[in-house]
Amino acid sequence: MPKRIQLVLTQDVSKLGRSGDLVEVAPGYARNYLLPRGLGVNATPAILKQVERRREQEKQRLLEEKKVAIERKAAIEAAGSFTISKQVGKEDAIFGTVTEQELAEAIGARTGQEIDRRGITIPDIRKVGTYKADIKLHPEVTATVEVQVVAG
Repeated sequence: MPKRIQLVLTQDVSKLGRSGDLVEVAPGYARNYLLPRGLGVNATPAILKQVERRREQEKQRLLEEKKVAIERKAAIEAAGSFTISKQVGKEDAIFGTVTEQELAEAIGARTGQEIDRRGITIPDIRKVGTYKADIKLHPEVTATVEVQVVAG
């Protein structure tokens, strides 16, 4: 009896792997748990080719997403600075703070691109002035924009 057997997972299994992963498990674990529940299939050459093809397609999809994110970054940074008007008190101090949602709406209005507010990082803005904000468009692509806070 073999010490370990190879399976390709058909579903995510906690502490083992994700769908499509090639894993080595004990024969009893495979025979008694994974195979009867349909969580994995034996690794045959045909299945391994299928897994490799799926990985290649996923890699191409990720490259395409990165390319689109780079194009979006160029469009956002080409728009220049974004102006947000706030109510101002003494010594150019603003009431409240500039939020990620306000910046996302300003970018959307100017460039026509919808930006997820959760990907925006703004420094703590308390006064009128010019600030830099980072926008994460992709895990590897981050745009830096200029935010002008003016009295409004």
